[in-house]
Amino acid sequence: MMSIRIAFLAVLLATVVGSGSVRAQSGKSGSVSDADGQRDCSRLVASGNPDYPPYLWVAKDGHTLQGAAADFIKRAGELAGVEVDVVYSGNWGRVQQHMRDGTIDMIAGAFLTLPRLEYMDYFYPAFQGTRTVIWTHDNLDLRYSQWSDLVGIDGLTVINNSFGQAFDTYARHNLTISEVPSLEQGLQMLSLGRAEYLIYEEFPGKAVAAHENITNIRSYDTPVSTENLYLTMSHKSECNTGELRGRLSRAVFDLVSRNVMTEMLEASIQEWGDQTN
Repeated sequence: MMSIRIAFLAVLLATVVGSGSVRAQSGKSGSVSDADGQRDCSRLVASGNPDYPPYLWVAKDGHTLQGAAADFIKRAGELAGVEVDVVYSGNWGRVQQHMRDGTIDMIAGAFLTLPRLEYMDYFYPAFQGTRTVIWTHDNLDLRYSQWSDLVGIDGLTVINNSFGQAFDTYARHNLTISEVPSLEQGLQMLSLGRAEYLIYEEFPGKAVAAHENITNIRSYDTPVSTENLYLTMSHKSECNTGELRGRLSRAVFDLVSRNVMTEMLEASIQEWGDQTN
C-alpha cells in the first residue's frame, strides 16, 4: 500500500491561494511547497490509527480519516492559523514509520511512550482519556483483576499498539501476546475461539464488534490501563518549529479547557453508526 493514496495527493498537488500563486506538492507525502520550493507550513498533513472508531476511521473516499480525533486536530489547526489535512496513510505501524521519517507532520491521537518520544513531540494537555480492557469469548471467564492473571495464557493485540509504558514493559517480560494486523481480525479470532484473550481499548472494541456483528465476546470491568491521547508532531517535520508548536499548544489548551471533545465524540459516535448500519 502506498504511504499516501495517489488520488488524495492529486488534490494537494496544486492549490490556488488568494494571491493567485500556486502551491505545489513536494516530494514528501502530502506536504505542500510554495512556488520557490520552500515548504508551506500554513498547511500540515496529519494521520493516525485508521482502525480506531469513534476517534478515527477511513472515510468513504478511501483517502482521508474522519472521527472525533480528526475533528479535534483540524479545530486545533484552525485556532493556530494552519490547515490540517487528516489523511489515510496505511495501518497504525505504517503511520508511526511516517512520523519517524517526517513524511507526515502530525498524529491525531497517540499514547505517550518512551520510544515515541525519540521521534515526535507531544502537545499538552491530553485531549482524551481512554481505558484498555481484556476481551474474551463470552463462555470463558479469566477472572481478570491484575496483570499477573494473564501469565501463561496466549493473548492477542493489534500490531504496533501501545497500552502505556508500564504495561508494555510488563508484557514484554512476562506475557505471551501475538500481534494481528487489525482489530477486526483480532475480534474475529476471539469470536471463533482461536485466542484466549485480546487486549484493546474499550470503546473502539465495542464499536468494531458491533460493526462486525460479533456478539459472543465480553470485556472485563477492571482495566489493563488507563491512558491519555495526545496530538503529536514529528521531529523531522520541516514545520516543527518552536513558534508553531507554541500556537498549537495554546490551541489544544483552549479546546481542552472548553471540553469540546465531548461534543465531537458524541457526533462521531452518531456518524460512525449511521455510516456502518
